[in-house]
Amino acid sequence: MQPKTTTVQGVINHALSTLLREEINIVGCGRTDTGVHAKNFVAHFDSQIDNIHETNLAFKLNAFLPKEIVIHDIAKMHNDAHSRFDATKRTYKYFISLKKDPFDFNHSLRVDQKLDIELMNIAAKQLLNYIDFTSFSKVDTETKTNNCKIYEANWQQIDYKLIFTISADRFLRNMVRAIVGTLLEVGKGKLSIEGFNDIIMAKDRCKAKSSASAQALFLTKVVYPYSINQTN
Repeated sequence: MQPKTTTVQGVINHALSTLLREEINIVGCGRTDTGVHAKNFVAHFDSQIDNIHETNLAFKLNAFLPKEIVIHDIAKMHNDAHSRFDATKRTYKYFISLKKDPFDFNHSLRVDQKLDIELMNIAAKQLLNYIDFTSFSKVDTETKTNNCKIYEANWQQIDYKLIFTISADRFLRNMVRAIVGTLLEVGKGKLSIEGFNDIIMAKDRCKAKSSASAQALFLTKVVYPYSINQTN
């Protein structure tokens, strides 16, 4: 939720509250930067209604919500389930277009110059050796620790698209975009692997490069230690 600003959470809260005729406040699996997309996002909410027909509610919600938001599934969970704190792994993908594509302008970052993808992958692999990512975190956040466990970080080229995939137990605010922006400097030959490691070890956001733009970043997967439709 943001004061005096339309948000996905606010729109869904309003839709659910209207349909269920009670005040509903959803809790999301995390918070994304303004302009970032989500292909897979999980949220939970509590209701006083015991006999909610999940499939029917999902259908009604999609008819009620604007075109930018779609509900894929609704399932009953056990009372202690928490969409944010129970998540064990999240995966983001960042899309770069190496040629002009008018149909993908709002969903990728256009890069004109040649990039050394092999070197970018070597640098990305270095991320798995660290846990403190202060250098890639937005300053003045409310987090108690900047430690994250990264499980995967790699670049893949498909035709004229570059896709960066990164998975971790948690992410800091602006973290993925700051990592991508810094890795692009490696790919352009402006930053060495040693320099990339130095940035991480400095634990200083001022040492990292500018954050890549938001429109090319997608949250694509959230993993839990239980089935999403578990009720016991």
